[in-house]
Amino acid sequence: MRKFTLLTIVLVVLALTLVACGGSDSDDTAVAGGDAAAGDALYHQTVIGPASAPGCVTCHSLEPDTVIVGPSHAGVATRAETYVAGMSAEEYLRESIMTPDAHIVEGFTPGVMYQNYATDLTPQEIDNLVAYLLTLK
Repeated sequence: MRKFTLLTIVLVVLALTLVACGGSDSDDTAVAGGDAAAGDALYHQTVIGPASAPGCVTCHSLEPDTVIVGPSHAGVATRAETYVAGMSAEEYLRESIMTPDAHIVEGFTPGVMYQNYATDLTPQEIDNLVAYLLTLK
């Protein structure tokens, strides 16, 4: 009887979790808690965070095929869907901000991107940046 009770609890928790996730009708560009407009504003600042780290626009262009230091972000949301098998665009973009050397785009050098955004930016700021980057299709 105890196994049945534990199994029932696990199934109920799993069902509630799936309902909370919103099912399969979710918007691919939405980031839970992320504000794309706030991310746009943060992206375009030349310095961000308490350590005055370089802002995204300092090193990344929004023009196709225009390289400043890092790869262009024109169409980055579309490309991010295909960079790592099994990884969503949101996951890829978040990891690229928080762990810059996890995946290096071909033709670019590891260690060039500022390495401390994960600690310098708040979780909300990271959510906002990811939400904005997901609009760049």
